[in-house]
Amino acid sequence: MKVLIQRVSEACVRVDGSMVGEIGQGLLLLIGIEAHDDEPLVERMARRIVGYRVFADDADKMNLDVRDVGGALLAVSQFTLAADTRKGRRPSFSGAAEPETGRRLYEYCVECLRSEGVAVATGIFAADMQVSLINDGPVTFLLEL
Repeated sequence: MKVLIQRVSEACVRVDGSMVGEIGQGLLLLIGIEAHDDEPLVERMARRIVGYRVFADDADKMNLDVRDVGGALLAVSQFTLAADTRKGRRPSFSGAAEPETGRRLYEYCVECLRSEGVAVATGIFAADMQVSLINDGPVTFLLEL
């Protein structure tokens, strides 16, 4: 599982021109589910995301997590994160989870994030989405498990 997290002052996702999810301050999560992923791994990743300290404290150090700042999450599925780009000029998606498994684990990840007490907005699994954001910092991390 790979999750690209971006600290944002605001972010939204649209499908067919309609807003389907938006947040103010918080984290945009681009979530890539891989073939070997399972529920226990998703649970660990959700706890890691919510506890990841990427917001500045009073001393301007990254010591606060999304809950500490009253932020929200925007979770967007992105199977292209599972691409193997080590060779050639075209990505291979053989390591990505099958669509049914990807959907199930993405939805489970959203449930796990919500169970951590954070507001979570979402995109629509497998839709053609347009994501807009204002990256605060910019601050971007790739989390892998």
